[in-house]
Amino acid sequence: MQRVTIVGLGLIGASIGLGLRKWANEQGQRGALEVVGFDIELLHQNEAKRIKAVDRTTWSLAEALREADLIVVATPPSAVPEVFDAIADYAPDGAVVTDTCSTKAAVLAWAAERLPQRVHFVGGHPMAGKTQSIEGADADLFRGAVWVVTPSLTASREAIETVLGLVHLLGAEPRFLDPAEHDSYVAAISHVPFLLSVALMRVTSRDAAWREMGQLAAGGFRDATRLAAGSPRMYRDICATNAEAIVRWLDAAIAELQDLRTLVAEGSDAALERLQEIFEQARDARLEWATQERRPGELAHDTAGELSQLSVGQHLQQLFLGGLMGRRRPRLRDDGKSSGER
Repeated sequence: MQRVTIVGLGLIGASIGLGLRKWANEQGQRGALEVVGFDIELLHQNEAKRIKAVDRTTWSLAEALREADLIVVATPPSAVPEVFDAIADYAPDGAVVTDTCSTKAAVLAWAAERLPQRVHFVGGHPMAGKTQSIEGADADLFRGAVWVVTPSLTASREAIETVLGLVHLLGAEPRFLDPAEHDSYVAAISHVPFLLSVALMRVTSRDAAWREMGQLAAGGFRDATRLAAGSPRMYRDICATNAEAIVRWLDAAIAELQDLRTLVAEGSDAALERLQEIFEQARDARLEWATQERRPGELAHDTAGELSQLSVGQHLQQLFLGGLMGRRRPRLRDDGKSSGER
């Protein structure tokens, strides 16, 4: 029997457990796989057992790690060093260790410092999620999602294949990335969006008119502030372990906001025309991203709901024609000739 130990039973850890058990049931391999769960929160342990995300839980991390073939560390980044120390003490020889943390360079460094050579570490980050609570756990959470894989320098080929097997089994698509590359990318597409969401939520909710203003808020405000509902501890840890990349992208975002502020404050015809150009460029870039296909007929991102009733091809046609139609036409003089005619 293969034993998988999941340390951390939040949304990600519990979803991995549900996905493993679903696969085992569908393949008739239920007796060949045991999923053991550990979490310092009793409520998480009880919920994981109730929804059958794990076969059993234990209050002893040492017991959970013993005889584990694959160990999945699904904790906040700040807990990883302590978990790695426990793995060094209690995991069996040859165990494969992976993680699900949103930052990779720090985790790889901790693995190199704290894990013995008798275990094999392969970093991972599933690019999926919807809430931070175990109540949102879903066996299909990772289906179609990208799962970043960052092996340590000492990881064996068999260990890498084990983690790739887990990724495929959960329906995700693996993508190998350098840890520093990964951290820079997710700072731009995940961490800074959270901080911008927090900033908007704070600046509005602290205003004296917030009670009345909040009653008017609708879809735009809801979408822009959704990320502010994320786990404070998780994002605190992210900021602590990915500060350099986050600051670089924050500086770029602040500079862009300052440019927009300058144009809005100026309010001249030229400034307003420039604002419209910027808005059109952002709209077109967003539309191009939203209509990317992973394979023919399958959108790479979950954007089908926002593309109304038009097909991807029609949206791309609109994007192309919109660029042509958006070109400035020559203005006519009073005599009916264009300003370029003599």
